[in-house]
Amino acid sequence: MHRLLITGAAGGIGQIMRKKLRSLATILRLSDISDLGEAAAHEEIVPCDLADSKGVRDLVAGCDGILHLGGMAGEAPSSQIVGINVTGCLNLYEAARAHGMPRILLASSQHAMGFYRQNEQLDATMPMRPDGLYGLSKCFSELTAQMYFDKFGQETAIVRIGSCFEAPRDRRMLATWLSYDDFASLVDRVFKVPRLGCATVWGVSNNDARWWDNRAANFLGWQPKDNAAEYRAHIEATQPMPDPASPASVYQGGPFVEKPIVHDL
Repeated sequence: MHRLLITGAAGGIGQIMRKKLRSLATILRLSDISDLGEAAAHEEIVPCDLADSKGVRDLVAGCDGILHLGGMAGEAPSSQIVGINVTGCLNLYEAARAHGMPRILLASSQHAMGFYRQNEQLDATMPMRPDGLYGLSKCFSELTAQMYFDKFGQETAIVRIGSCFEAPRDRRMLATWLSYDDFASLVDRVFKVPRLGCATVWGVSNNDARWWDNRAANFLGWQPKDNAAEYRAHIEATQPMPDPASPASVYQGGPFVEKPIVHDL
């Protein structure tokens, strides 16, 4: 690619991808409402509020691919979720349609499926079961991607990110962890595969304890290499055993299933 847009580039994952994806495009166009520092020689910094439809349209112009990480990254009042995650996603897809439909990697979340139990194995065909407003906004994003593909042919990889950190932080993440290297390699495959369509991919490393079946995404040729089992002994020695009867221990969404709904629209 000549120009890859990364929205949410100041976020935790965005900062790491800024470093790891340098070779994927000649120019990385980085966008956020937070400070992104100084642009390197291969970078463009374009601040943009995703709720600003004209700003987003200008942001997408000239881009050959979009890594869409931008948005509210957790449970929040409904006004924030709708304003950023819902309106922002719709603005991005309309901007992409106006500018030749560059391929999109859409950062969805496990929380679109959070009310499945931890003893269930899920594949990409199972119905959505969001565990809160944040998860509900990701359901909207996924349906937006599917509609724009069906209606206009806009290609998207819907990536349901588990827990993307340098290392798993608790017992639940032994199943949900996605390493930075594995996510970067997934981004690479999404933008290099000849035909993408509108594919749903579980964003999870090769963990022994993972709950999700990614066979439907085998066509990407993505082979995650890291395994949270490497950290099991450390986590079990340092993290207390949670109450097995608590909702956070029963459902895949963990503590998100117990977070309150704050409706302020």
